[in-house]
Amino acid sequence: MDNVLIVEDDMDIAALIKVNLSELGLNLDHCADGQSGLNAALNNSYSLVLLDVMLPLMSGLDICRKLRERKPEQAILMLTAKNSETDRVLGLELGADDYMSKPFSIPELQARVRSQIRKAHLLQKAKEEVVPEEGFLQCGDISINQQTREVFRNDKLLDLTATEFDLLFHLMQHPNQVFSRSQLLESVWGYQHCGYEHTVNSHINRLRSKVEKDATNPEFVQTVWGVGYKFNKVSKGS
Repeated sequence: MDNVLIVEDDMDIAALIKVNLSELGLNLDHCADGQSGLNAALNNSYSLVLLDVMLPLMSGLDICRKLRERKPEQAILMLTAKNSETDRVLGLELGADDYMSKPFSIPELQARVRSQIRKAHLLQKAKEEVVPEEGFLQCGDISINQQTREVFRNDKLLDLTATEFDLLFHLMQHPNQVFSRSQLLESVWGYQHCGYEHTVNSHINRLRSKVEKDATNPEFVQTVWGVGYKFNKVSKGS
């Protein structure tokens, strides 16, 4: 049974989430403030953390940042009542794998949770199983190992989140192929939903800041204007 942590100070919303996620056969823990939520997330093993932004004692954004520092592969789904795009982008920039704005539909919440847990299972399986040779990709000075889920540039280990790794691996598996944002949402995040394309944009920007020498002039993860993104097999420096 997968363990999921809900960090939400609104008791009615927390109860609603617990009732509907229990239908998925999950073991659910709940914290009503940010400090206890952070402590629970750091001291226990969770397949997913559902994290509200506005919390007493510590904000969800601060929890997200601290979790990324200590548990870089922890799956995080942020919940926010704010309509500001800036708040959503900040959460993604701090390392959230996904976000949902309140009010949200229960079927969509269940689908998002299943998607993140499925990715957590794949991550654990990759650590436990031997992956064949095709799980290793090399392009220029970037190398990626699916077995260990490690990415190196010039032999320097890069600190990528689980979603950033999946995004890079998917792009590198299909060099020079252009993917739209909706295609990447379906392939990497595991769902289709209009209006969440900015999730892709934010993760692309974060990925570039880690793998590119100059994120403003990317060699590898390139934008194809009006279409989407691609991984450029031959870098400008080669």
